[in-house]
Amino acid sequence: MTPDPLNDQTLRGAVAALARKDKDLARIARRVGIPPLWSRPPGFATLVHIVLEQQVSLASARAAFERLLAEVGDLDAAAFLGLTDETLRGCGFSRQKSRYCRGIAAAVHDGALDLDALARLPDAAVRKRLVAITGIGPWTANIYLLMALGRPDVWPVGDLALAVAVQQVKRLEMRPGADELEAIGEAWRPWRSVAARLLWQSYLDSPGQASG
Repeated sequence: MTPDPLNDQTLRGAVAALARKDKDLARIARRVGIPPLWSRPPGFATLVHIVLEQQVSLASARAAFERLLAEVGDLDAAAFLGLTDETLRGCGFSRQKSRYCRGIAAAVHDGALDLDALARLPDAAVRKRLVAITGIGPWTANIYLLMALGRPDVWPVGDLALAVAVQQVKRLEMRPGADELEAIGEAWRPWRSVAARLLWQSYLDSPGQASG
């Protein structure tokens, strides 16, 4: 079954439900309020933007993405495939990310990856289709599920900012690894995507953190 995407109303209700369930998330909600949806339009352009965000700051990825948009205007798979390596380097793409995004563009262009169809699939099926493409790992697939498809119960355990926020909020001695994060997140079903948003907002509001 495909869950309904989050909206402002369900986000608010989910924050209230999580606050009743977990005192630490309740404390975040009192401090930061309702976190942003941070929604992005589904499709190829958003997937490229998320790939750019792999292992770099949000600000750096956004700058590269904006340079790309200035270069091509409407960004689709065909337009991306028409760009040279030199142009992509000028936009801020590493060699590896150029290769990844070319592979994604080719898969979209030839129909191997139907991004429109993902909205009709359950989370596990979306992940399976996305990670079958080189350059799309679990983190990228989960962020696409969270931000582009608005799924309510996605928990991106490979996210560094999320791990740091959980360490701070739960007052852990060590930053939790993926297995520990997975275990901690179990208590927040079926709203783990909302828990992630609360924790990210807490991270961004922490001293010394820029909003990216």
